[in-house]
Amino acid sequence: MATETAEPAVRVRFLGGFDLTVNGTPVRRWRAGKARGLFQYLVVHRGQLLTRERLYASLWPGADSCAGSSLKVAAHALRQVLDAHPESPGSSGITLVHRDFGYVLHVAGLWSDLDLFQEYVHSGLRAATAGDLPLARNRLRAALDLYGGDFLRGESADWVVEQREYLRALALRALGVLRADAEDREDSVELIGICRRVLEIDRHHEETYRALMAAHGRRGELACVRRWYELCARRMNDELALPPGRETQQLLRTLIPSATRPSAPATVRALRPPGRRAGVPVWSAGFRTPAPAPGPAAAVRTAVLTPGPVRTTRPDTRAPAPPARHRVADRASGTASP
Repeated sequence: MATETAEPAVRVRFLGGFDLTVNGTPVRRWRAGKARGLFQYLVVHRGQLLTRERLYASLWPGADSCAGSSLKVAAHALRQVLDAHPESPGSSGITLVHRDFGYVLHVAGLWSDLDLFQEYVHSGLRAATAGDLPLARNRLRAALDLYGGDFLRGESADWVVEQREYLRALALRALGVLRADAEDREDSVELIGICRRVLEIDRHHEETYRALMAAHGRRGELACVRRWYELCARRMNDELALPPGRETQQLLRTLIPSATRPSAPATVRALRPPGRRAGVPVWSAGFRTPAPAPGPAAAVRTAVLTPGPVRTTRPDTRAPAPPARHRVADRASGTASP
C-alpha cells in the first residue's frame, strides 16, 4: 500500500500517463528499451518475487526465458538509472534484488496515484454500503480526482490492458455511487458532470445516457433530451452496430410523447430505394416502386401511353382499285374504269 509522507523519495503516476520522480528529479532517460517497462511491472507488483517465466511472458511474450538475455540487460539498466543496487542502495530507497528464480523490487518511500486511487475507491464503496454517504462521497471524489485517465495510456501490453480495464471498472463503480447520490439529492449540476465523466471512460454506457435524458427532462429541456438520445443512438449504431435498448427508447417516448421511432441513419436512408421497407430486398415480390405524383408531365405521359378505344370495322367487300398506271391510261382515252 502506498504511504503518504511529506516528501516521499519516489513519486510515480500511472493514470493518464507515466511519470516518475526520484528525490525531486524527473526520470526521463532509460538506458535500455525494456528497463522502463520492467520498472512499471515491478513497482505495480513490488514486494513480490516475480519469476523469470512470468516476467518474460508479460514483457517479452514469445521469447525463450532460458536462452534470452533481455531481462538481465533491462535489470542492469534499471539499477544504473535508479541507483537500485541491493549491495549499496542509494538515497532513493529503491532496491532490485535478484533471486534464483526471478526478481523482487523494494521501495522504501513511495507515493503512487495507482495505490491511492484503489484505496480511496474501496474505502468509499465500503462507506456507501454502511450508509455513511458523506464519507463515501468524500472518498470517491478524492479517488476520481486522482483518475487522470487510462492506466499507462498509450501502452498496449496484455498486462497493461488487463490492469487498465480493472481500473476503469473501479472508476465506473465510484461514479455510479456518486451519480445515484446526486440523483437522490436532486443536484442536476453535479449529476450532469458525473455523467460526462462516465462517458469519457465508456462512451456506450446506456444507463448514463438515460440519466442525462431524465435530468434534462425534469428541467423541461426536451431538446437536450432528444440530442442525448440521438448521440447514444449514433454511437451505438456506428461503433457497435446495435440500436439503443428498449428501456432507452421507452424513456424517450415517455419524456417526449410525440417522439416516433428513430429514423434510420442518413447513409442507410440514402441507399434505401423509395417505397421499400427496411429489410425487403429490391428483387423481392413485396417491393413495388410507388407511382409518381400526378402532374402536367405525368398527364402527358399518360395520354400518350394510354391506348384509345378499339374500333371494330366491317369487312370491305368492294373490288380492289386498279393500279395507278391503269387509271392514268383510262383517263387519257376518255373511258372509265369499271
